[in-house]
Amino acid sequence: MLRNGKPTRLTSMLPLSDGLPARRFPIVNVAIIVANFAVWLFYELPHLNSSIFHASFYPCTVTHACHGPEPWGISWITAMFLHGSWDHILGNMLFLAVFGKNVEGALGHLRYLAFYLAGGAVATATQTVMTLLAGTAAEEHVPMLGASGAIAAVLGAYFIFYPNARVLALVVVFPVRIPAWVFLGLWFLYQLVEGNFGLFSAQANGGGTAFFAHIGGFLFGVLVARLTLGARRREPAPAPI
Repeated sequence: MLRNGKPTRLTSMLPLSDGLPARRFPIVNVAIIVANFAVWLFYELPHLNSSIFHASFYPCTVTHACHGPEPWGISWITAMFLHGSWDHILGNMLFLAVFGKNVEGALGHLRYLAFYLAGGAVATATQTVMTLLAGTAAEEHVPMLGASGAIAAVLGAYFIFYPNARVLALVVVFPVRIPAWVFLGLWFLYQLVEGNFGLFSAQANGGGTAFFAHIGGFLFGVLVARLTLGARRREPAPAPI
């Protein structure tokens, strides 16, 4: 998720595959990816700046310090399907394609859709709270956009569901296999470091990247996955026939 439409390179590690075949066809994950590309190609690209202005989320609308083009109750959803550049959307959709399919397999189609949207809402709320508490009045008016808050929730759930999966990652220019808990742990650590650095820098909240949205989304995904696994353990065993 971005805080001005200008992407910042988040990490030198890119996932290529998790090596785990999907339990079932990830129809919801595929539909989300298609929807993001459709919005990018047919809504944003023809008039990028105006599209970002009209459909992004503005933290100041929550406190009524400003009036956004759309009410915040609508813009938090529309902003989840916006991106600021080809790099932004391709990076986000790569992470979602690699990690989303098996999280959908673990949760089921409808629960995964609800989880994805809720993760995006929590991510937006986390960044909004930090911006309102630690940012300047000008930063409250900066548009927020991108799918990475919701995708961070997917990464958090994957961290719990499949910690020992072997992720094929491109580290700088070298393909290596890394345990998922290491790859995602390093990713989350990067968000923590950059997010806290942003609090004490001239550009509050990480400058152009909404790091606190990633942190909030990831922690939400971890919590939901833990609760899901806990509920499964409490399910009674089938009675013998």
